Amino acid sequence: MKDKVAIITGGSQGIGKAIARRFLNEEVAVVIADNDAEAGKETVAEYAELGELRFIETDVADEPQIKRLVRETLKAFGGLDVLVNNAAIARGTPVTELSLADWNHVLAVNLTAPFLCAKHMAPYLKQHHGAIINIASTRAFMSEPGTEAYSASKGGLVALTHALASSLGPEIRVNCISPGWIETESWRKKSARRVPPLSEADHAQHLIGRVGRPEDVASLTSFLAFGESGFITGANFVVDGGMTRKMTYV
Repeated sequence: MKDKVAIITGGSQGIGKAIARRFLNEEVAVVIADNDAEAGKETVAEYAELGELRFIETDVADEPQIKRLVRETLKAFGGLDVLVNNAAIARGTPVTELSLADWNHVLAVNLTAPFLCAKHMAPYLKQHHGAIINIASTRAFMSEPGTEAYSASKGGLVALTHALASSLGPEIRVNCISPGWIETESWRKKSARRVPPLSEADHAQHLIGRVGRPEDVASLTSFLAFGESGFITGANFVVDGGMTRKMTYV
């Protein structure tokens, strides 16, 4: 993995931050693309001793900024091996009150941005027989009220994954991870961090007996990006502690 270069969108907090640390520990140079400057600078300072890390402030819903992200990454590191499409937002709004603007914004960040990143980074990923890992969600397969935009975007991301695998193979492998309940409070920037209010009942909803951690997703991301996964593409992996397989009676 030495001399590899990865771009992680939304990499300054939560699951993306855990993926960044995992990659750095494996001697991968990491570029964090995030629109939160406070969180990005804080992560760079925190991880300064781990390896090569750059923060490039980026609104992934804006195509010119994605093009700039590619240019700056290539200027800094000379190539690109892995793209992790992790950045996402949500709107917990009843469908009858969800504005078209909010709907479009969620889809722009969660679905259009991964398409744009793949489009503009594919030529460089192909040079290194690279990999794309999309971070979707179990909300692609199950829902709660008020999650229309988020669920639709994540379902679209699962489908985009196998479409990209077909279009970009064999030079680029494209896979998807659908996390379930992953507790990210301790991985937020300091100004937003809080102790997660988890109960025994929360943990008991999972066959594995606990709520997920960002490290659970980071380890699989590393395998799909750099491990012995050369025969895996177009696939979606559910990482949810068995929650979506547990029958619940109230």
